[in-house]
Amino acid sequence: MTTPQDHQKVLIVDFGSQVTQLIARRLREASVYCEIHPFQKAEAALTAMNPAAIILSGGPESVHEEGSPRAPQ
Repeated sequence: MTTPQDHQKVLIVDFGSQVTQLIARRLREASVYCEIHPFQKAEAALTAMNPAAIILSGGPESVHEEGSPRAPQ
């Protein structure tokens, strides 16, 4: 059995998209290890995982709206 350490990891940052689980399933079907984390905890997940790639899975809010979710700077 392989472990996450045996694979390059992908972090999926969930901003509320309806297709986040579908994205993860497609990656896993392609034998890619991935984890989904809410955008509020993305910075901690980024540090802990050290992923090879990051996917930002959007939400229903416009990025131009006041108070919309933002990725860590």
